[in-house]
Amino acid sequence: MSFEPTPFVPRRWLWNGHIQTIAGNFLPRKNQLPPYTSELIEVSPATSNQISSQVLCHCHWQSEAVRSSRLTAILLHGLEGSSQSQYIVGNATKMWRAGMNVVRMNMRNCGDTESLSPTLYHSGLSGDVNAVMQFVTRRFGLERVALVGYSMGGNLVLKLAGELGASNSVLKAVAGISPALDLGPSADALHLPSNRLYEHRFRAALLKRFRRKAMLFPRVYDPAQADGVSSLRDFDERITALYSGFTSASDYYFRAAAARVLETIAVPTLILHALDDPFVRITEESRAKIAANANIHLVETAHGGHCAFLDPPSPATGHDGYWAESTVLRFLQENG
Repeated sequence: MSFEPTPFVPRRWLWNGHIQTIAGNFLPRKNQLPPYTSELIEVSPATSNQISSQVLCHCHWQSEAVRSSRLTAILLHGLEGSSQSQYIVGNATKMWRAGMNVVRMNMRNCGDTESLSPTLYHSGLSGDVNAVMQFVTRRFGLERVALVGYSMGGNLVLKLAGELGASNSVLKAVAGISPALDLGPSADALHLPSNRLYEHRFRAALLKRFRRKAMLFPRVYDPAQADGVSSLRDFDERITALYSGFTSASDYYFRAAAARVLETIAVPTLILHALDDPFVRITEESRAKIAANANIHLVETAHGGHCAFLDPPSPATGHDGYWAESTVLRFLQENG
């Protein structure tokens, strides 16, 4: 697979990875999307002990005459994000204007959907993405689908691509932006002193969500498990592992990581990663797998932070200064 992105040059005053990360999270994108239709999609059936799990998707379809033949991009947010996250809106707007169908997927519990699932969400639920892809493909007769994920969502789409291998003829391309494909090292990097602000924000949001789940499903969750959680790894040790079928945080990080299946990805795949990303780490073992798989194109930039990649806008050319979004769009146009 050949793909050559334009070089990334940070915006003036935004060379630092932390500044890129923070600015990229808060800068608003221009939302030029048409009205969406909502789909509640079952991703896990009901059992004798619990209700089914559903996820909420916001869908933007091209006209019915061309819908099935157009590329459909399924977009997946990062940890504690939603279909309304700025980077999801920015990508969706560009892809819609380029003639694609767009599905903005919320992970379980995200986008104010805690009541739609008795379970927690975590980085191993690639089957949820597959369920969404299978649902929209069958319902709308889609011929071509692409998966795009940021951070945690990037891990999920890469993991699904590796699990499917060459077995799915509809999936044409995958893109992961700052994907947390090596979960353990990335979780540990969040606990570094320079990253405690990010960890505090994630931990606080996860604990708040867990307590809401405990209120909604009091026979499933013990809110006392949240007491004294001091780090993301601690949260995953005491809560994610306990309630999601893992023996420990380390077991969860290993089994849920896309790193385990990189060698079996069989569709054109783009990975964007900044070397100054504050906390996402790609190990040498994973780099070797990526280098050995001709279907994966890893683009590493010196700067860009986490899920940011803010470069200078160019009104003359119509470029809005969101390099990753423009790069992913061109990748899908060339490979989808």
